[in-house]
Amino acid sequence: MRPIGKLAALAVAALLTTTTACGGGETPVKQQGPQPLRMTIWTSNEAHLKLFNEIAADYKKTRPDVGAITFDPIPFESYTTTLTTQIAGGNAPDLAWVLESSAPDFVSSGALAPLKETLGKAQGYELTDLTPAATKLWERDGELFAYPFSTSPFGVFVNDDLVKKAGQRTPRELIKAGEWTWDKAAAMGAAVAEKGKAGLVVRDFDYKNWDNLASVWGGWGARAWSEDGGSCGFNSPEMVQAMTFLHKSIFVDKALPGPGTTVDFFAGDAAMTITQISRASLLAEAEFGWDLVPLPAGPKGAYAVIGQAGLGVLKKSPKAALAADFLAFFTNPANSAKLAAYFPPPRASQLTTETLARSNPLLKPEQLQEVVIDGIAKAVVKPSHIGQAELSQTVRAALDPLWKADADVKAVLDGVCAKIQPMMGT
Repeated sequence: MRPIGKLAALAVAALLTTTTACGGGETPVKQQGPQPLRMTIWTSNEAHLKLFNEIAADYKKTRPDVGAITFDPIPFESYTTTLTTQIAGGNAPDLAWVLESSAPDFVSSGALAPLKETLGKAQGYELTDLTPAATKLWERDGELFAYPFSTSPFGVFVNDDLVKKAGQRTPRELIKAGEWTWDKAAAMGAAVAEKGKAGLVVRDFDYKNWDNLASVWGGWGARAWSEDGGSCGFNSPEMVQAMTFLHKSIFVDKALPGPGTTVDFFAGDAAMTITQISRASLLAEAEFGWDLVPLPAGPKGAYAVIGQAGLGVLKKSPKAALAADFLAFFTNPANSAKLAAYFPPPRASQLTTETLARSNPLLKPEQLQEVVIDGIAKAVVKPSHIGQAELSQTVRAALDPLWKADADVKAVLDGVCAKIQPMMGT
């Protein structure tokens, strides 16, 4: 295993050594009465919570030994830090969502309970239906440590009204002409910006969450680091080209809103935004014509990027066996189809336009095929690495000088690698 940063090492140590208030280790604690379960999540969306609570209520109908099932929302920005703090403080949840960026730490640390046996024995579960591409990040030594409940490709939501008012062809028209590229997208964004609205917004980036820029630099074939995680990729020729394009688009062409500017596509204030299909619900009452299209092609051609989230059972939980049983129910084929309304499923049988359309009535079959189904088939996952928490903060700080009009892109990216290479091992 490669060395990890001090902060990450402390967090992992906490995951491995902390016992809960009810008892430690892996020995179940006998308690009287129905047993409650708590799952940490990072969504507070009312529609999501309503569905989760409905699934939990169905589970409890046949399990009188189960008490309240609580879904505990934690803000996305501080999710992993808060989760590890809870674990270290003896307040660990029974189940937890895990970000793809934190997957290497959680899986390698032994913090999560193995799931294959429980899922494999669950009636009608069809464990083999889970696609290898979806489970890869959550496996180690042939064991599965989290269920990849959301495997969601990034796409581009488009305000066709703003695009047309700026005298531009829509992305859909460009796709049909074989011209949907990053150069065309930047030109479109700049044209809309000239008319007073914003061009393209990389949602949740905000010049802080740099890993969301993988949805852009993937078009150049760039990577944050090598496949084995041992070498920095920020100063590679591909990344320099991608970041130079992005820098010009921001500071010269004004195709993207600059630092310090908050723009909400879903309020009609931007021509395009890069995000995932779970945001489609925000368009239910949109007063403008909109579309969803794949990411533009880059110099290396068409590509796709996915964000993932895994659902795991904390090994230290005294109710780990019960939590795993609930996880099996929560993610069985029937409930997976319900969750697909917001979180693209990892089940091959459900990756069809028919299944996804039933759960996503706002999206057309063509959109689901292009962005979700085709995207999952060819996508790479957002950057993740052992010690991601400290590594991510270091990258963010080292990239700060890039977000200035007079930045030397190559020098800044060389600086990023100078900072993180010692943290990556060899």
